[in-house]
Amino acid sequence: MSAALRNRLPLLLAPALALLALPLVGSLSSWATLTVAGLAMGMIVFIIASGLTLIFGLMDVLNFGHGLFIALGAFVAMSVLGPMAALTTSPSMLLNLVAIASAMVVAMAVAGAIGWAFERAIVRPVYGQHLKQILITMGGMIIGEEIIKVIWGPQQIPLPLPEGLRGAWLFGDAAIEKYRVIAVGVGLAVFAAMLWVLARTKIGLLIRAGVQDREMVESLGYRIRRMFVGVFVAGSALAGLGGVMWGLYQQNLVPQMGAQVNILIFIVIIIGGLGSVGGCFVGALLVGLMANYTGFLAPKVALFSNILLMVLILLWRPQGLYAGSKQ
Repeated sequence: MSAALRNRLPLLLAPALALLALPLVGSLSSWATLTVAGLAMGMIVFIIASGLTLIFGLMDVLNFGHGLFIALGAFVAMSVLGPMAALTTSPSMLLNLVAIASAMVVAMAVAGAIGWAFERAIVRPVYGQHLKQILITMGGMIIGEEIIKVIWGPQQIPLPLPEGLRGAWLFGDAAIEKYRVIAVGVGLAVFAAMLWVLARTKIGLLIRAGVQDREMVESLGYRIRRMFVGVFVAGSALAGLGGVMWGLYQQNLVPQMGAQVNILIFIVIIIGGLGSVGGCFVGALLVGLMANYTGFLAPKVALFSNILLMVLILLWRPQGLYAGSKQ
């Protein structure tokens, strides 16, 4: 089998899973609703996991504290949306989107800033030491969760969808929730932007070159360390964006939400191949679809369906769908 064909095969997995589920679900309308819900969940998980994929793939850093930035982004967005009741309670979807976009920008800025401090104080001393990275970043996340409890409290806080984004559009008998369609659009935009930056811009080419031959790039006068700090900040900001999307998806917030999502994130990254943006995208779609289909067909199986999916993928490709591609 040629290398080109092997690279295309993983792209067929999500459509194949959707087609396999159609006769099992039975109803076309129910299948369409579940499929869009699965794609939306997958896109949100991709946004969250893409930041960690960047950090590991380009910096070789195992950041188990990634969940902190997810929770931080969600709580910051909740604080931003609170005073914007005039926009969030309006039936106008445009005004709702303005409010959410504002919350996303602030959440990404705060998560990115905290990510910069996290890299300098916690991650920088343990570059190249994976075991220490795991331990110290997990400790940083636990401390961060306690700080979140101090600021916003330990209790669960509701984060309802804006008025214009509630409900669903009807396509025949299929009900497609408005917010999930928007989540799919945001996820596609993030994926396209990441591919463009990494493959088509000078900064992306320099970062990728620095991963392959750091000394050569530094000899040309470029400061790789600064670029890598920028990668960590960008990854943290993406986690903050994903936290906003996940909080609105769940419609409630708890300080431990980042740690709870971490397991799903690592499943996606392992399925996709460590460091692969394209693999992360395909893996997230598979995880989202699998969770929704099994939740409908066999709720008891849904608890471990994604672990089963990961095992099956690794039996086929032990290093993940796109191991080492860094794309």
